[in-house]
Amino acid sequence: MRSALKTLFAINPGNSFKAYIETSVSLLKDFSKQGLFTHGSVLHAHLIKMGISSENYIAIKLLIMYLNSRKSAETDQILKEFNGFNLVVHNCLIAANVDWGNLDGARQLFDEMPHKNEVSWTALISGLLKHGRVEEAMWYFERTPFQNVFISTAGISGLVKNGLTFEAIKVFLKMLQSGVMPNDITFTSVVRACAEFGDIGLGMSVLGLIVKVGFEHNLSVSNSLITFSIRFGEIDLARRIFNQMENRDVVSWTAILDMYVEMGDLREARRVFDEMPERNEVSWSAMIARYSQSGHAEEAVKLFHHMVQDGFRPNTSCFSSTISALASLEALQSGKNIHGHVAKIGIERDVFVGSSLIDLYCKCGKTEDGHVVFDSILEKNVVCWNSMVSGYSLNGQLEEAKELFDQIPKKNNISWNSMIAGYLENEQSDKVFEVFNEMLLSGETPSESTFSSVLCACASIASVQKGKNLHGKVIKLGIQYDTFVDTALTDMYAKCGDIESSKRVFNRMPTKNEISWTAMIQGLAENGFAEESLTLFEEMEKTSSVAPNELIFLAVLFACSHCGLVDKGLWYFNSMEKVYGVRPMNRHYTCVADMLSRSGRLLEAEKFITTMPYQPEINAWAALLSGCKTHTNERIAERTARKLSELSEKKSGGYVMMSNIYASAGRWIDVLSTRKLMKEKGVKKSGGCSWVEVRNHLHLFYSQDETHSESADIYGILELLKSEMLIL
Repeated sequence: MRSALKTLFAINPGNSFKAYIETSVSLLKDFSKQGLFTHGSVLHAHLIKMGISSENYIAIKLLIMYLNSRKSAETDQILKEFNGFNLVVHNCLIAANVDWGNLDGARQLFDEMPHKNEVSWTALISGLLKHGRVEEAMWYFERTPFQNVFISTAGISGLVKNGLTFEAIKVFLKMLQSGVMPNDITFTSVVRACAEFGDIGLGMSVLGLIVKVGFEHNLSVSNSLITFSIRFGEIDLARRIFNQMENRDVVSWTAILDMYVEMGDLREARRVFDEMPERNEVSWSAMIARYSQSGHAEEAVKLFHHMVQDGFRPNTSCFSSTISALASLEALQSGKNIHGHVAKIGIERDVFVGSSLIDLYCKCGKTEDGHVVFDSILEKNVVCWNSMVSGYSLNGQLEEAKELFDQIPKKNNISWNSMIAGYLENEQSDKVFEVFNEMLLSGETPSESTFSSVLCACASIASVQKGKNLHGKVIKLGIQYDTFVDTALTDMYAKCGDIESSKRVFNRMPTKNEISWTAMIQGLAENGFAEESLTLFEEMEKTSSVAPNELIFLAVLFACSHCGLVDKGLWYFNSMEKVYGVRPMNRHYTCVADMLSRSGRLLEAEKFITTMPYQPEINAWAALLSGCKTHTNERIAERTARKLSELSEKKSGGYVMMSNIYASAGRWIDVLSTRKLMKEKGVKKSGGCSWVEVRNHLHLFYSQDETHSESADIYGILELLKSEMLIL
């Protein structure tokens, strides 16, 4: 700017007055835009010295500069240089008062004008609309003597910004009827109005007019058309408009990027993102958020680091997504580093950033730190309450979770689901039903996720009656065709032994995923229909697009084990990686060990366990020991028992099974020795547990248990029954 002033000072007004005036006007315009009022004052002093500060063009630019800087003394001095009424000056004063928010002053100036031009009317109408004074604005709009594109566009765009899209469309149609041709700003506003009003037919008509008038290659119009197309799911149209654009800016690229992000097409979104010649905070945040939400946490964190390295400042949304990604990775130290940064820039207490931080600390087992963040959030919403409840539930701190849950000012569906899921995860089925009943009494409608969790609780205690009641509620709410609900129902009926109901639910499912197939295959196998289970697996391969996964193969191997199809089971096991590309995990090896042991191939089972590529699970040795008991092989049983006792010194299963094997063989001294060893090592056999459900309440009983509140009456009835049986 200093060099620009030197250039001006070097011009001789006597030789080139026009060039001097043009340079002065241009400089004043730039100083005003960039807020360089000190430079402007220097130039003003020079113009006074040269005796040309009162030139009309110069004086107007000086006035605008001082109005923008709110320099009242200088403004008043400039105004004195204008004799009588000046239309341009009044228009400048109206625009300035609108910018300052002094709308009453702007109206007074407008009303006092002896005559007005279209700029006067446009300035006042757009100013009133900008500040939400719609009624006043439209009063002036309806009385303007000018019917041109500028005033009409001011009315349309102002109405759209105030959410009055129907009124904006009416003004647009009236404009067309009066013969006024729209410009690019008009079309941009009208397309936005059609999108927000939800009128695709009118929007397509406007598109036709845009092409007819020749604005289809205009940058802002094309951007609005892309947004319109995406809003109505016209993906191909959005792509076509984008591809035909002669020029694209960051808004165009971000709009098409958002389209792929919303579609969940991460690969195509990344391709667009990588091709973008220019990115902004919105485009970076969109990609980071989608990676975080789609389970690609590492990529989300990597992108965040690239964003910072490229000099962009992450917004709250970006920080929230990145912290969520770090929570998924349980990367506590990296999360703490970002926590320190957000605290430094003052957004630590933002409710969304805070909720993500709570999630991070709780997933890393630091619930105390999570609660510190929770307490620091000044205006808590239901999201942060839910995050803290989920955090406590995740860490098994159910008392703290319930206490906090009861304090939530306004619970939503996620609040209830968080509490239900916590009890389910910690195998407290009775509490699951308690919270679910509270939820119903509160008037909250259970979601598909709620039913899935509660049905899992029914399955865990084999309560078919509760499950049927829930099934009735599912039908009443009209969500009986939801894949996740139907999968939970299939699993619940199967685990309760009602395989026919399980099959009925499964067969009427409109869409089945891998979990649905797994539930049915596993359910059939567990209920003794192993061959039917394998037939269903073969049907899945032929008729569905679902590829067998680890869980499905586990169900298949279980079925083969329980129906004695050892060779077929071994073929499936050996085909997992070679044919299906699924690497067998420890559980699959355990299942094969159980299959060989059940069929009496004990030496083969023992060799299989000892040559596994993983550290064998305790259950693998337990399966072999059980096979030794069934097929009476004391030698392998002793070796297996020793191995089992090494792996689980404090667990009674192996000792009890070995004791039973000795008892079956009549080796009573060894039985006594085994029990003595259990006593010496402090190993106790846990008592068998049974339960009965009476009037929706679950009652648990252990052997010789007297803890039940009505135990005296229960044992009294048992004695009565015993005496009746003896009489009979």
